[in-house]
Amino acid sequence: MKTRTGRIAAQLLIAASALLCLPALAHGDVTPQAVDTTTLKALGEVWREENPYRGDKEAIRIGSSAYGQNCARCHGLEAVSGGIAPDLRQLDRDCVSQKDEKKKQACYKENDAYYLTSIRHGKTRNGAVYMPPFEGIMNQEGMWSIKAYLETLRVMPAVTAAK
Repeated sequence: MKTRTGRIAAQLLIAASALLCLPALAHGDVTPQAVDTTTLKALGEVWREENPYRGDKEAIRIGSSAYGQNCARCHGLEAVSGGIAPDLRQLDRDCVSQKDEKKKQACYKENDAYYLTSIRHGKTRNGAVYMPPFEGIMNQEGMWSIKAYLETLRVMPAVTAAK
């Protein structure tokens, strides 16, 4: 009986170890890919502080494709994270519920800055790369088009019912 129990425990341990490794194996090739932004209004060399393509249909179209090529492997299809990386539908969730319009716009601007820093320079912790830097591979038009796309997927906070 002990032998059978030991074998079962060992098999469960192996299975659990394999499951823990799946996210790393599913990570795939994370080499940043260039994005064709020739149909977008050029932004120039000076980096914008806020998303100039917010609501722009062409930017959203390009951003959707660019997201699929560069971000979906880690952040999930349509930004629905499988747990490997943050759920980007919630990137600016704190801003959405702001009642004061001035505070809401300041929140969006702060989130734009956070997003741009993250995508330009990547994320590294303790020497491990959690997100590759995209600066030098993708121009700011491509980066902002991805943000414009993500804004269309925004998860709205639950509204409490009036009493």
